[in-house]
Amino acid sequence: MNDLHAITREAFGAGAAVASSTRLPGGASRETWALDVVTPGGGRHELILRLDSPGGAPEAGAGLAAEAVLMRAAADAGVPVPRIVSCGESFILMTRVPGETIPRRILRDDAYAVARPRLARQCGRALAAIHRMPLSAVGREEGQQDPLLRWRDVLDLLGEPHPVFELALRRLAATRPRATRHTVVHGDFRNGNLIVGPEGIRAVLDWELAHAGDPLEDLGWLCVKAWRFGSPLPVGGFGGYTDLVEAYEEAGGQPVDRDALRWWETFGVLKWGVICVMQTMRHLRGGARSVELAAIGRRVCENEWDLLRLLRENPLPRPPS
Repeated sequence: MNDLHAITREAFGAGAAVASSTRLPGGASRETWALDVVTPGGGRHELILRLDSPGGAPEAGAGLAAEAVLMRAAADAGVPVPRIVSCGESFILMTRVPGETIPRRILRDDAYAVARPRLARQCGRALAAIHRMPLSAVGREEGQQDPLLRWRDVLDLLGEPHPVFELALRRLAATRPRATRHTVVHGDFRNGNLIVGPEGIRAVLDWELAHAGDPLEDLGWLCVKAWRFGSPLPVGGFGGYTDLVEAYEEAGGQPVDRDALRWWETFGVLKWGVICVMQTMRHLRGGARSVELAAIGRRVCENEWDLLRLLRENPLPRPPS
């Protein structure tokens, strides 16, 4: 708790006090706190503080200082993000944006009935803004590993036989579209990483997986079936491909090749399936005993089924020679 008080005093002055603090769930190597801070003049600030946990294992993505750089660059590009109040190597203090992040509420609650038909187009505009960000914002563009090779290597290292994933890897390798642009890629842009209000998207969260790559990776990931949460609508469970693509192109994004988008959606399903295997193996092999991680194991076969359906119903075309 001493960190909370020291950080807020540094940001708002010696007279600032933490009126209330609540640790939010999630994150083994990082802590997230909701803070209400009061200042001597009677000001009140609703904030979110993210901290590296002492002794926590470093996450695979960007550190918190790098995340702050990304979020500031995103704000400059017109992406809706929380405002950074203060940051350091091990913390980010930002404004607390009101709204909902739980996908099932966003997709079902009456409070978001007006927002839902707007979300696909709003996602398209937000992604176009992300892909305008300067590549220097990611700071790690040199030597970025090919994503298809990366996930093939991950699957090989797991040592688990998954013939459907192997089939998908071969099909994807044989039909890979040519990349036409190299941009900042958010890396986890999906339903669940958006703050939504009754009018629509208020903020884009979770920038730790941002990297340089093909911008269609973001659009394809948003369309992965897992992020529809039971809805038949292909874009995040709230919209259709046409709304997403038209809004993206109108907002200055590159023209979207629908075959390439389908390739990246298929890649996203494969990637999520391999991640599910990884999480389950963490539990089974004793890395982190967890009922939640064990339960993710049932998602593996769902992704295998989704891949077979995608490969059967929408055969991936070979790129022009």
